Amino acid sequence: MDRIVEVISKMLASNKFSAIKEMLSEMNVVDIASLIEEFETEEQQVRLFRLLPKQSSADVFSYLDNEIRTNIVNAITNKELSFLMEDMFLDDAVDFLEEVPANVVTRVLAQTDSNTRNLINKFLQYPENSAGSIMTIEMVSFPETYTVKQAIEQIRATALDKETIYTCYCTDGKRKLVGTVPLRRLIVSPEDTVVKDIMYDDNQLIFVNTLDDQEEIADIAKKYDLLSVPVVDKECRLVGIITIDDIVDVIEDENTEDFEKMASLLPSEDEYLKTSVFSMFRNRIVWLLILMVCGTFTSLIIEGFEAKLPFIIGLTAAIPMLMGTGGNCGNQTSTLVIRGLALGDIEIKDYFKVLWKEIRVAVLCGIILAVANYGRMWITKILTGSEIENNTFIIVSLAMAVAVIVAKAIGCSLPILAKLMHLDPALMAGPMITTIVDVITLLIYFAIATVFVQYGLVTA
Repeated sequence: MDRIVEVISKMLASNKFSAIKEMLSEMNVVDIASLIEEFETEEQQVRLFRLLPKQSSADVFSYLDNEIRTNIVNAITNKELSFLMEDMFLDDAVDFLEEVPANVVTRVLAQTDSNTRNLINKFLQYPENSAGSIMTIEMVSFPETYTVKQAIEQIRATALDKETIYTCYCTDGKRKLVGTVPLRRLIVSPEDTVVKDIMYDDNQLIFVNTLDDQEEIADIAKKYDLLSVPVVDKECRLVGIITIDDIVDVIEDENTEDFEKMASLLPSEDEYLKTSVFSMFRNRIVWLLILMVCGTFTSLIIEGFEAKLPFIIGLTAAIPMLMGTGGNCGNQTSTLVIRGLALGDIEIKDYFKVLWKEIRVAVLCGIILAVANYGRMWITKILTGSEIENNTFIIVSLAMAVAVIVAKAIGCSLPILAKLMHLDPALMAGPMITTIVDVITLLIYFAIATVFVQYGLVTA
């Protein structure tokens, strides 16, 4: 790509526009968009975009970064903008207008024909992240009473303006969705066959409502292996479809959001390098403050046992190791459970199955870790000549075993509890789990130490 950028930069400087056009005509629209984004100056980006053939400029525009698209809109003429909006698919136009400043939206809508403008305004009114906000109306639909010949003729007449034609949608006299028919079934069926006789009917019909959440739609598409998902209104009338390219974008966005929540970050819609320092500060400081306040409990617990700590050799030194081990165990479990909930492998009703499994795993892990820790402390004592009492080894190892069991129980319980409370399970991961487990690990540790001291099993 760097080599192509260098060549085209020289061609732009030499005004070899015909050669550039010929080069661009042989490239994929996605690669052209990536190429335009490689140029650093706004002038070069706009000049290169203007050299694109009219039939591919709208497709390239839909793949560009929002900042570059805004610059292009501000630079091109009203006539060029009108042609661009005319060639863009409606869902791409809506996605663009949702992300740009109000003055850009006003200018774009002013150069759009009234019918398209009304449709765009209608789409913009749907709630963010709903099916209505990401659907397109560029689909193939026809009455169920059509013959195969009529249906194919309609496809031929309108296919170039449709985003996808692989699945066709059948409606009744009130435009209610009643079935679907794959294009290949139409092609292999006799021309006089009525569509109603070959379509997949109500019993096999998969659809979503305009107000359904986009994450649920992605799950449906994945479950049923759909290339497009039909969208209906509350009266079951067909209003649009959501295509696989938009579904993939939804999956990517939702996964990114989950990763950010698992790291205790407020979700950001911008790329890392294009996010301002203040925005990053704002996205991070809230959870950092919450976790800092929660961490106060750790300090209070240590202060509560402070009178005994100086006199129990080796007890204080084991605190970081115990807290780290407990946090790691909780994170392991919460990560698996959160992913299972996201994929639908785990349901709320499976809580006790998950808990029982994790407790058994925790017992095995706890025993091995406790034994390994006991041996580690013995070896350290021999090598360093430490005066740590043998019973202190037992306190630390026993606390570790119990902490591992409790941490894994918490790690599987909190995400499912969040799901039950209609919160995002991803919130119960990473720093949140670690902070909670740290507090409980210390309580377990000092409680066991207190018992040993009270019964004279260790000197304090």
